[in-house]
Amino acid sequence: MAEWKDGLAKLVIPTPFSVGDVNVYVVKGERLTLVDVGPKTEEAWEALNAQLKDLHLSPEDIEQVVLTHHHPDHAGLLDFFPQTLDVYGHRNNQRWLHRTDAFLKAHDEFYYDLFPRCGIPEQYLSFIDLMKKPLSFSCSRSLSGELKEGDIPPGLDSWTVIETPGHAQSHIGLFREKDGVFIGGDHLLAHISPNPLMEPPLPGKTKRPKPQVQYNESLKKLLQLPIQLCYSGHGDNIYHVHELIEKRLVRQHERALHVKKWLEEESLTVFEICQRLFPTVYKKEFSLTISETIAQLDYLHALGAISINKEGKAYLFSA
Repeated sequence: MAEWKDGLAKLVIPTPFSVGDVNVYVVKGERLTLVDVGPKTEEAWEALNAQLKDLHLSPEDIEQVVLTHHHPDHAGLLDFFPQTLDVYGHRNNQRWLHRTDAFLKAHDEFYYDLFPRCGIPEQYLSFIDLMKKPLSFSCSRSLSGELKEGDIPPGLDSWTVIETPGHAQSHIGLFREKDGVFIGGDHLLAHISPNPLMEPPLPGKTKRPKPQVQYNESLKKLLQLPIQLCYSGHGDNIYHVHELIEKRLVRQHERALHVKKWLEEESLTVFEICQRLFPTVYKKEFSLTISETIAQLDYLHALGAISINKEGKAYLFSA
């Protein structure tokens, strides 16, 4: 049952994704705010309504939405709200929330170019269409206003925006300095390390982002903040935030060194490494596992620990 604590209430919303339930938050401020909304399903809408009722509220009472990031499990349910509702988030949400034909075409072209360089066999090209399947649970909306590092969101005078790219290029968190409360989206989860997800180049850029490198930088940024409690996008609240961040950074480094050992013995493509890292699930979770593999290689390359041979059709990595 949803209840108020520290001026906010956590609502647990079902999703059709393997990650399971998503947490969204009602925050009391000058404007009653919903941070994230859930996926676009009837089940999610019913759960949201039922838990708002526990708080003696209804969706009509929500005055604005702030998005931590654009992923469908966090943003899709916006389509069930009136188009007049104000929605705020990082500018990099826009292309995913209000998808144009030009963006979807550029999305596919990026992956048709990337797959051969990763040594991914031709029969896997059909996965490019499948990668867009989760977008059926997303919304078709535009942002009412953009939020960036250091901003105070409208109607939330106690909260400051912290940009935390990595899991998504649109990712932000909200920090309340007076009591060290952080609403962190998927940047930090108690039970798993979030995927640093691959995205096509940002508008106006030609090179793709390097999400693992960004993610680590964003984690280190949080070490500078006196966070006492993190309300996360999935699973339990996090009370020992700095301790968990240190653990995540060490674990990711160890995982990357595991890959580096293989590359000391022989040169491998992204696809070959992906098959070794995720032998049982790489076909079922192709997008996630390829993202994770590229993430480890980006990290090792940023450290200067590996080199890339770009002479052939598929890039070869070696240490």
